[in-house]
Amino acid sequence: MYTVVDIETTGNGIHGNRITEIALFNIDEGRIVDSFSSLVNPGCEIPAFITGLTGISTAMVRNAPDFSALAPEIEAFTSGRVFVAHSVNFDYPIVRKEFQRCGLDFTRKKLCTVRLSRKVFPGLRSYSLGKLCSSLEIPLKDRHRAAGDAHATALLLLKAIEQPSGPDTIAGFLNARSREGTLPPHLPVESFRKLPEAPGIYFFKDAKGSVIYVGKAINLKKRVLGHFYDTSDRERKLCRETSRIDFELSGSDLVALLMEAAAIKKHFPRFNRAQKKIRPAYGLFRYPDQNGIIHLAVNRLSRGQQALRVFFREEDARLFMEQLCTEFGLCAKYCHLQEGVATCSHFRVPVCDGICRGEESPETYNSRVRAALEARKPEAEHLIIAERGREPEERGVVWIADGTYRGYGFVSEDRRLDHLPDLEAHINPQPHYPETEKILQSYMLKHPAKVKRIPGGTG
Repeated sequence: MYTVVDIETTGNGIHGNRITEIALFNIDEGRIVDSFSSLVNPGCEIPAFITGLTGISTAMVRNAPDFSALAPEIEAFTSGRVFVAHSVNFDYPIVRKEFQRCGLDFTRKKLCTVRLSRKVFPGLRSYSLGKLCSSLEIPLKDRHRAAGDAHATALLLLKAIEQPSGPDTIAGFLNARSREGTLPPHLPVESFRKLPEAPGIYFFKDAKGSVIYVGKAINLKKRVLGHFYDTSDRERKLCRETSRIDFELSGSDLVALLMEAAAIKKHFPRFNRAQKKIRPAYGLFRYPDQNGIIHLAVNRLSRGQQALRVFFREEDARLFMEQLCTEFGLCAKYCHLQEGVATCSHFRVPVCDGICRGEESPETYNSRVRAALEARKPEAEHLIIAERGREPEERGVVWIADGTYRGYGFVSEDRRLDHLPDLEAHINPQPHYPETEKILQSYMLKHPAKVKRIPGGTG
């Protein structure tokens, strides 16, 4: 029925997490019926800190079989059985990966004795294998060796089966529709069940309540579940340390992006990838040619260069130029959306008034260029973006004043958005970071119709 498995590994080194020792105990009808264990040659050096923890050195495994030599026996030993481990979402993906390296598929139902113990033996201070064995008086020998840990886990499973709630709890975990087996070992299932299928941000927290990861999603429940299915070393480590998940609703993807950026800056979670310092990468420049025609061009921005406007992404800069040409009748050739052409014929920009065909004077064309640049100055106006709210009768709003992001908030659907003193009372003030500027710039270029412009500076 069950195969209890424990492995020792090389850790998360440059060669990946390779198995150095594996032990298996088969359980049928309430007793251990068979066992198997072996050192495994991982094909790489074992780090010194791993040797210090497990006692397994590179010299010990040099003449041991590699996993491919053991794979047929492990396959037969576990065939038709439930794969059981203490924190199964650590052991199972590593074993499965070793089979994949051999060109073999390995798929078993899984059972986690950490999650099982939390249900069957509630109220204990710790559910680590050592502490559980101490609390439940289970003998544990050769700690951090595969055979010793697997044998203790097998005894733990047998003790859980003997409890009144044990069989039903196990049956619930093994139900194909249950997600319990996918959840991190220390995460209460209620913490996952309360997640809504709605936009927002989520916080993974460790046992001390510290935020270790922040993410955003259109569907919070689906996105969080994706972390649990991810088999990368980083994701498995994140899940092993997650003891609680909190969330905040945003109503929309835009507000979720802004909330996520602010939360990462506030908490600096260690599992969020290092935040590179975001700098504008492209700049808008103007210059006259020998005929006096003003050119507008987007180029990569060098440190210290002063541009008329800056962009974080090349596609945002191009979209800005296309919108500028369309709105003010500028020429795609002289805005450098088309290079090496005699006259403009851009597929997303209407035909210009003829500057490139000699049908318009430089003075007339240049006046439109200056008017376009003046109209696109970010200063001297308020921008309000209206998005979906967290509830049907609510709207989410984002406020930008004089080119600076001021914050977001939520108002009733019938509230006016052009009365700033009233609106400001509902805004959650936020710092203006390069990250938020990048988010908003890209959004406003892609969704200009959702941006409400209110003339006048902040005063």
